[in-house]
Amino acid sequence: MNIQTIEDVVIKFAGDSGDGMQLTGGQFTTNTALLGADLATFPDFPAEIRAPIGTLPGVSGFQLHFGSRKIFTPGDLCDVLVAMNVAALKVNIRNLKKGAIVIVNTDGFDQKNLRLANADTNPLEDGTLDGYVVIKIDVTKLTREALSEIQMGVKEKDRCKNMFVLGFLYYMYSRTLDSTERFLNAKFSKKPEVLEANVKALRAGYNYADTTEVFSSRYQVEAAKLEPGTYRSIMGNEAAAMGFVAASQKCGLPLFLGSYPITPASDILHYLSYNKNFGVRTFQAEDEIAAICSSIGASFGGHLALTTTSGPGVALKAEAMGLAVMLEIPLVIVNIQRAGPSTGMPTKTEQADLLQALYGRNGECPMPVIAAARPSDAFDVAFESCRIALNHMLPVMMLSDGYIANGAEPWKFPQSSDLPEIPVKFAEPITDGSVYKPYERDEKLSRPWAIPGTKGLEHRIGGLEKANITGNISYDAENHEYMVKLREEKVERIADYIPLQRIESGPEKGKVLVVGWGSTYGAIQSAVNQLLADGYSVAHAHIRYLKPFPKNLGEILFNYDKVIVPEINNGQLVKVLRDKYMIPAIPFNKIKGTPITSSELIDVIMKNY
Repeated sequence: MNIQTIEDVVIKFAGDSGDGMQLTGGQFTTNTALLGADLATFPDFPAEIRAPIGTLPGVSGFQLHFGSRKIFTPGDLCDVLVAMNVAALKVNIRNLKKGAIVIVNTDGFDQKNLRLANADTNPLEDGTLDGYVVIKIDVTKLTREALSEIQMGVKEKDRCKNMFVLGFLYYMYSRTLDSTERFLNAKFSKKPEVLEANVKALRAGYNYADTTEVFSSRYQVEAAKLEPGTYRSIMGNEAAAMGFVAASQKCGLPLFLGSYPITPASDILHYLSYNKNFGVRTFQAEDEIAAICSSIGASFGGHLALTTTSGPGVALKAEAMGLAVMLEIPLVIVNIQRAGPSTGMPTKTEQADLLQALYGRNGECPMPVIAAARPSDAFDVAFESCRIALNHMLPVMMLSDGYIANGAEPWKFPQSSDLPEIPVKFAEPITDGSVYKPYERDEKLSRPWAIPGTKGLEHRIGGLEKANITGNISYDAENHEYMVKLREEKVERIADYIPLQRIESGPEKGKVLVVGWGSTYGAIQSAVNQLLADGYSVAHAHIRYLKPFPKNLGEILFNYDKVIVPEINNGQLVKVLRDKYMIPAIPFNKIKGTPITSSELIDVIMKNY
């Protein structure tokens, strides 16, 4: 059979939560990464944990974009859609390219599924799929036939449908089954019957594609020309967890996480709980307030401490964050953002917590804010958040979001020797009878870190206003104003110790600058690179340090005729930039629980060019 070499492809796996689409997408991603292709993924979970089977709200999806060139996003429109039922097709058909391949499980298009998906007619018969290449497979029937000799229930056999589909796609894209068979052997080593069923289904799907004439060509994507080195596939939350462990090793302090489970942040708690061998301690608290207060206690006792949550949890932690600001102790607060307000849409992504991170505490309560841009970047940002917290003796807010947390990409991981040391110095014991001054400061305005029980370092602690130097409770008006401005200056002085802002791509001066933060990185980079190739004067700047801003950010902004700020919110960074630099920045906002696409952004840039 003819094998066509293609530069890149976007595949979407979609079905019910019980169809195993996340596992299927994850295995195809691992297989792709092992071949050396560049990739980006976007898992799309139902908003409800147990949405009714066959309904539109119950559709679970996994989108993968891979290629032999640099990949920045999971893709705008899909080349291939795997639809396990009617609902999966209805939800995703609007995101298909013209002429795309649609692989459908015909068993999911019966009268029951049509009714559950509110479909008046069968899309396989009413012309809905005209213009697409449709491959109809009764996956359910074929999977059951492949497993007919295995003594297990029909429901258990049906759980192997995703492996049949995976085997089919492996053949379609000229892959081997080795990586997934190794995964299945490891996962089900103690359940031989389940292992046999999944492996048989995987091979059956591959053989079905080989022996039937469902398509005239197979496809292959060659390895990408990435920087030489050793790579692995990494998800954002996993990368963040590794970054925290690395920081703990580099500062020589034990790591403590106080956390309360919340989507989409819980995986960091899970990952860190597996790292006790690195001196990591995890504490699953009874609520968000207890979680951060336990971390404050750990920091006070000399640990590298952090707490993980999402927007609703940040709201509950606000008073305790103010306490950490008042105490001036190192602490990292991790906010993996999701759609809000309130409970909002827990499984959908959003960037709507920036203003909360900057201002969402009572009183004048400044805090450094730093944001990850990609899944692998979460490692560096986690490490950097710890460095800032420890070197400047204050709490730091780290921002990520559901898109970064659950997405994956290849990562050229660093060696320990590549990472800088994080020096930590505790206050020395006082043995000469002099009085300890807990708020005496160095050139960074950082106060000493005094460990409880150290001789001569007894001092007052709490949330009431402190007198400068002595740390005694003070209600003096002049002192309060001085301390408010001092704490703000302490945060702003961090700008002397962070890198200058750089241009990601495009000219240093020009017509349009697209300024982003967080997970809009890939869409902006893709759009700007395409417009640069077409000859347009467009550039991209991505802000990692959101408070304080890099010292040269204003200078960069004034080098362009227009500044466009895309965000997955109703316009937050754009407000801050307008306020600080007095520029007429142009917002582009999308608030649908899904990422901005590069094609959407190209349209906006061209309208304002």
